[in-house]
Amino acid sequence: MLRGTAGAAITAGAMSALPGTASAGGGHRPLRVSKDKISIQLYTLRNLFEEDLEGTMSALADIGYRKVEMAGTYGRSAAEFRRILDANHIRATSAHVGIDGADLDQAIADAKTLGNRRVAHPFSNFATIAEWEEFTARLEAAGRAFRRAGIPLGYHNHAHEFQPIDGVRPFDVLTRGTSRRNVYLELDLYWVVTGEQDPVRVFYQNAGRVDQYHVKDRKPDGGFADLGEGTIDFARIFRATYPLEVEEYIVENDEPVDALMCADTGYRYLRKIRF
Repeated sequence: MLRGTAGAAITAGAMSALPGTASAGGGHRPLRVSKDKISIQLYTLRNLFEEDLEGTMSALADIGYRKVEMAGTYGRSAAEFRRILDANHIRATSAHVGIDGADLDQAIADAKTLGNRRVAHPFSNFATIAEWEEFTARLEAAGRAFRRAGIPLGYHNHAHEFQPIDGVRPFDVLTRGTSRRNVYLELDLYWVVTGEQDPVRVFYQNAGRVDQYHVKDRKPDGGFADLGEGTIDFARIFRATYPLEVEEYIVENDEPVDALMCADTGYRYLRKIRF
């Protein structure tokens, strides 16, 4: 529906319908990321959380974060972790939870306790397409269970899903073998670029299915960078995909030099970027 002439018309119509984008003189005011759509993947601060969970969560609140994406509970129960979130007026709207080997009933119960509105499977890698197909079936089944519980399940990509195995890309196996109803996509923009793909093209090939971005920057040598200090043109990506805007823009850096500085830089970047 979003390809070719029809797609161009739909995109143009969506842009013209956005409140405040067009001025009376025919020009356009820059768009921005809504504050309530900014989050951060807590894996970025994992070392700090292991040392001081309460203090680090308080520091995130001081920066301005009101949403986070979880990556474990650092030895606390779901209820204990929720109390720390609540004390800092932060919501864990999303979480990374691996489905393989997990007790799905318990995972769903924990997600409800934590207040997660989405859960994403964080990582899988297999040597053969047959193994990818088997995993895809498991992912669809898990997605069905989460959907029935009222919590959408997603898949978070890395770069290897875009590398063909015997001429077939695992990413295509995943997207064709799961339904939009049961499995959404959390696009990690760093890994899409590292996989030599155009994030805008991937987005529109899966239009209406991408609910979250991992906003992670890339150094010229391929390393991780804090937002705004790398080479990825986020303004172009956000501008091109805004007609079907994602629900969350999630700051992340897998190997930050200074995790709190990275969190602060990322938040400020998303608050200031115009596109």
